Amino acid sequence: MRIVIDATSLLLRSAGIKSYTYFWLQHLRRIAGADRIHAFPFLDSLGALDHERSMLSPLETYARLALLYFVNVPGNPALNFLPGDVFHASNQVRSPPANKKLTATVHDLTCWLMPEVHTAANVRADRRFADRVFRRADRLIAVSENTRQDAIRILKIDPDRIETIYSGVPDVFFDANPAPAAKPYVLFIGTIEPRKNLNTLLDAWEALKPDLREAFDLVVAGPIGWSSEGTAARLRSGIPGVRCPGYVPERDLPGLTAGATAFVYPSLYEGFGFPMAQAMAARVPLLTCNNSCLPEIAGDGALLVDARSSGEMRAALERLLTEPSLRARLAENGRMRAERYRWEDCARRSLAFFHKL
Repeated sequence: MRIVIDATSLLLRSAGIKSYTYFWLQHLRRIAGADRIHAFPFLDSLGALDHERSMLSPLETYARLALLYFVNVPGNPALNFLPGDVFHASNQVRSPPANKKLTATVHDLTCWLMPEVHTAANVRADRRFADRVFRRADRLIAVSENTRQDAIRILKIDPDRIETIYSGVPDVFFDANPAPAAKPYVLFIGTIEPRKNLNTLLDAWEALKPDLREAFDLVVAGPIGWSSEGTAARLRSGIPGVRCPGYVPERDLPGLTAGATAFVYPSLYEGFGFPMAQAMAARVPLLTCNNSCLPEIAGDGALLVDARSSGEMRAALERLLTEPSLRARLAENGRMRAERYRWEDCARRSLAFFHKL
């Protein structure tokens, strides 16, 4: 079988979907056997993962984006001539081939459930993609059962057409050694944007008992996203104990994650939640929220709070930072839970998914 995966996200500034595409492709190719896994547009060689820029040189990137623009011309049948039996689409391709089995991954339904945390352009693009791909696809992958149920309920997808296949965590997180740090710290990793709900975390942090804020730092790691001017200004204002290293390269994430006393993920909605799954794999106790897929992915490896309640978040943080036995229990439970999220397992199930076509 020849499977073509749209990997355009590897040419763009992107976070979760780029990670998914990168590691998914790598592991599919490792176990493919007689099958052939190709990446559109002509991305058969993958370099190091960098969320901030293309994985190719500027010239190579522009050439491939020009090809993408060409195949997206309305009515253009060019992708029909692409060799392959299956085409796995992303939301960058507007006219998927009509002569191949069509599949796609449903990452989340936030553009329907919480359009206010996206740009208007993103909302329009995702809804067009649902009309052109999700509703037409032969089969779909959902990255969590919560996302699958959202797709069935909101997009009216036939339950038999969509299968839950959990995303993965790179193996390096399971064996990560803590990076040296001058002071114990609580860690947040993610793009700073409205959906990540960082202001509620900052409110909770500033309400902590003074001795805890003196004993621990809060490290906020991640690039500035859209509509975050107020949050960014707040982070730059010099809140005592809050450190902002900005975007952290992929190679440095395992050590940074493993070195944290606790990991906090206050998101308003997630389709899978890569940073918290990585923290669980690294045996870091987790505090997250009781919405979307977060309880499903975290299981008994986390304290769960209302994402809108800074008071609940503060109380849970104080418990984590003052109860070593609780941290130890959550860390062990989280590590056991994270064994479900191995890229090799994801790839194996995905290959079986393609063969069911």
